[in-house]
Amino acid sequence: MFETAELGRTVSKDVYAEREAALRVDLLALQTQLREEASFPLVVLINGVDGAGKGETVNLLHEWMDPRFVRAKAFGPPTDEELARPAYWRYWRALPPKGHTSIFFGNWYTPTIVGRAIGSMKKGDFLREVQRIRQFEEALVDDGALIVKLWFHLSKKAQAHVYDKLQAKKSTRWRVTPEDLERHKRYDCFRTVSEVVVRETSTGACPWHLIEAADRRYRELTVAETLIKTLRRRFAATTAAAPSTTSLSVSLSTPSSLAKAPQKAPRVPTILDTIDLTTRIKKSTYEKRLGGLQHALHEAVEGLRKRNQAAVLVFEGQDAAGKGGAIRQVTSALDARDYQVIPVAAPTDEERAQHYLWRFWRHLPAQGKVAIYDRSWYGRVLVERVEGFATEPAWRRAYREINEFEEELKDGGIVVVKFWLQIDAEEQMERFKARESTAFKRFKITPDDWRNREKWPAYETAVHEMIEKTSTGVAPWHLIGANDKYSARLQVLDAAVDAINASIKLPPRR
Repeated sequence: MFETAELGRTVSKDVYAEREAALRVDLLALQTQLREEASFPLVVLINGVDGAGKGETVNLLHEWMDPRFVRAKAFGPPTDEELARPAYWRYWRALPPKGHTSIFFGNWYTPTIVGRAIGSMKKGDFLREVQRIRQFEEALVDDGALIVKLWFHLSKKAQAHVYDKLQAKKSTRWRVTPEDLERHKRYDCFRTVSEVVVRETSTGACPWHLIEAADRRYRELTVAETLIKTLRRRFAATTAAAPSTTSLSVSLSTPSSLAKAPQKAPRVPTILDTIDLTTRIKKSTYEKRLGGLQHALHEAVEGLRKRNQAAVLVFEGQDAAGKGGAIRQVTSALDARDYQVIPVAAPTDEERAQHYLWRFWRHLPAQGKVAIYDRSWYGRVLVERVEGFATEPAWRRAYREINEFEEELKDGGIVVVKFWLQIDAEEQMERFKARESTAFKRFKITPDDWRNREKWPAYETAVHEMIEKTSTGVAPWHLIGANDKYSARLQVLDAAVDAINASIKLPPRR
């Protein structure tokens, strides 16, 4: 595969001087267009052979582009903070918003290639990581990101020449490390592994661009031309695909202009019909069992800490289903320093400029900690689906993206426990009226709550499909009958304890 990048192409000083100015003007103009339209982010990946000028290229792009809107990030060995979370946490946090450019050097390809080439990563793990890279990039591209992947290539002989030249001068000798020389000895192994990775991750939507890097002038011009061509194609495609009417922006809030008459969809059976809503327990029974379950949850979280794991608890359910009350009983069992409750409302402007999963990646817990999401990433397949804030291809694609996301959390040592709290329409009406008549609860009831109630059938259909498509072995849904608050809270605690204990291989409780 890399043979085509070993032709020794060169560019003369005169040709370079003639083309440089025009390319810089074009690149700046396209960057300005990117910033003004702010319809997608640009992610530039710099990868390739050591000594091929990757660092110099990062500096070049900062010089040739407006540096105020370019953010370069070099990913070295993970920090303690990063090691305490799933591997891709640091990459998600570094993604640029729409209209901006990020240049990633030593990115998500580096650990996989290096690990396999030096023999610290087994073949099965290597292939899984390659698949994970494809999934990650697919999720970003599907959400609109433009990823330009540049692979800088040198032959083994050319790499040795670069190292000899650097070592010959005292002022540049420091640039060649013992690690560089050791990797040069493994050049053939690195090349074989890299060819597999490049071949398996070069897709139609996210291809690799192979760049002959031996000649600096040729390399720099080729990088600029590649970026210019790719951006022009993207802008042309965006213009051609632009709808004739203004599309709705993705949001969890509901503009009043979207208010519609109540839906008249026929009632069809759903998974929700299997939930027992008739269970009732006395307050005395609730109080008797509550302390024991909270103690069991505290012990379970201690078990996570000892094993350097974490937990994410996801609470979804109908409006007024009692999510807040259930969350309070969970947090009462934990040390305040060990958990964070994340209430999810309409995304901010900053969040709307990113992939919808970005804001959830930001809040992932470190080892030994618990993150509690009061509503979550499932908004994409619930409110955004029902209210029309996400296109049908976007919310249908989200089922796969969510399952992959939760699998990454599990592989990163995070237990995912998901609750759907279900009440019937009559119980919801009683709770709505109680909120309106109680001064300190009135803030909990909004016009959106009443309007969502009118779309009850549509939400039932969406919830049914959500549970059907995202209740997995990695992260199953726990369906909680919540007409009785006491029963619901005990069910939540019970399920949380069992799920966490199962993850740390403790025997089931009797």
